[in-house]
Amino acid sequence: MASDESYVILQELMEAQRAEQSLALATIIRARGSVPRHVGTKMLVYADGRSSGTIGGGEMEARVRKAALTALQSGQASTIVYGLSDPKQGDAGVCGGEVEVFIEPFLSRPTVFIIGCGHVGRAVADLAHWLGYQVVVTDDREELVTVENIPHADKYLAGNIRAALTQHTITANTFVVVVTRNVLVDQAILPQLIATPTRYIGVMGSRRRWATTRKLLLADGMAESELERFHCPLGLELNAESPAEIAVSI
Repeated sequence: MASDESYVILQELMEAQRAEQSLALATIIRARGSVPRHVGTKMLVYADGRSSGTIGGGEMEARVRKAALTALQSGQASTIVYGLSDPKQGDAGVCGGEVEVFIEPFLSRPTVFIIGCGHVGRAVADLAHWLGYQVVVTDDREELVTVENIPHADKYLAGNIRAALTQHTITANTFVVVVTRNVLVDQAILPQLIATPTRYIGVMGSRRRWATTRKLLLADGMAESELERFHCPLGLELNAESPAEIAVSI
């Protein structure tokens, strides 16, 4: 039975990887005394908080799930030790033993999420595809979010940009490139990006444009510390002018 459970979990892990989903595998690697599950028992935790399988339930499993989500954000494996001895913590049976759980994140292929499908967005998509990234594009100008305009994207999200940001899970392995047409679009979407674990948010625009955007965001209640997460102007100082040159600088 146990080997069957592990087989099912590992099959699900492989299917999730093929579907470009990020998830963490939690495995009991040591058990001492009386415990609800044995060494080798596995559980999967997805980036959206869903889980598959069980390593014993109760507070222990809740802690493992939380640690798994942290591992998905950092990209680093971790190990936690948990004692099953406190009835107040809600552990089923209060076995009195101790388990050690190894948590290993399996991140999807690095993703470049491009917001804005104009000339620069198209150039960034082409370069990101060539470098092996998964490419996701969105724009509220639906006529631009097409294979004809951007032939090398893996996912096209046309329409309302704020809605599009909820249709693709942004993880710590996602790099967001904001190349929209004006500051009002940026003002509407940047607060939503702050709430994600993305490791990079680059915003295209001159220093003057960023000063305007920054002022609007502060007026909307964004904290100075949150503004520090944005890279603007984005890219290296290469005196880039053409869309292709700007893409290389990013």
